[in-house]
Amino acid sequence: MQISSVNDVKIYNLSHGKSLPEWLSDRKKRQLQKQDVDIQRRIELIQDFEMPTVCTSIKVSRDGQFILAAGTYKPRVRCYDTYQLSLKFERCLDSDVVAFDILSDDYSKLVFLHADRYVEFHSQHGNYYKTRIPKFGRDFSYHYPSCDLYFVGSTSQVFRLNLEQGRFLNSLQTDAVENNVCDINPVHHLFATGTSEGRVECWDPRVRNRVGTLDCALSSLAEGAEVQSLPSISALKFNGSLTMAVGTSTGQGKAFSSIQPQTNINDVCVYPNSGEKNLPHRLVCGVTPAFDLWVAPSRSRVLSCVSVKRHRR
Repeated sequence: MQISSVNDVKIYNLSHGKSLPEWLSDRKKRQLQKQDVDIQRRIELIQDFEMPTVCTSIKVSRDGQFILAAGTYKPRVRCYDTYQLSLKFERCLDSDVVAFDILSDDYSKLVFLHADRYVEFHSQHGNYYKTRIPKFGRDFSYHYPSCDLYFVGSTSQVFRLNLEQGRFLNSLQTDAVENNVCDINPVHHLFATGTSEGRVECWDPRVRNRVGTLDCALSSLAEGAEVQSLPSISALKFNGSLTMAVGTSTGQGKAFSSIQPQTNINDVCVYPNSGEKNLPHRLVCGVTPAFDLWVAPSRSRVLSCVSVKRHRR
């Protein structure tokens, strides 16, 4: 660990020092840890907090104790206990995970959407049940009042799977050719789906009727700009009862302001002001290969972090 001070602010570099080559086997890594003193002094805040190749999605349980990450290769899910700072369990899966969600307050109820159209449910002990949706899925959301899972994908329909009855219900028919992402408002449970045509359709789950459509593609085009194709919706997130953040495939994010990084937006997240007064909300946009932090009312970017690729030794 390296400690430096800039403007009387101490900075702790936890990754300073020697690192183990990624291509080494686990046996070679253990041998080097026994022989090299510098490697023994490395600090790991959470044991094995990594994926063998790549991590595709990560979520935190509502009680804040568990971190679950899905990745490849091979397809797997890992659960980390933040209280014990260690890996709690690891489960290998049959295919890549497109999206997953935590249905309970801890890790005891999980649902995975796979690339081969399968929906897999896990309980505390492991795999519990497996079913299949009619079309390839891209995202899903869970409606807590009705116990419905809403699946969107390469179709105009939104498939509904009721977990209480254990059967599929009548689908929602959208005006889109394909639906990329979806989300449910945590306050009034309005369901919204982002389409490949750049529109956001909002539905009321109580009556299964469309209550509004927001055209984000036309409003994101600048005057006089050359247009090859309309941008599609690539990210969607609610904040509170009236605020929604939308990311497009052309690198624009629309929530409180319009931003135009020159890359595709992978995910958006609204960071609240922690209950303090007169402090604006922050909008975090995950782009490739970085993420930007924006202040909502002033439309100003306050932070931009770019990942650096490590070279293998």
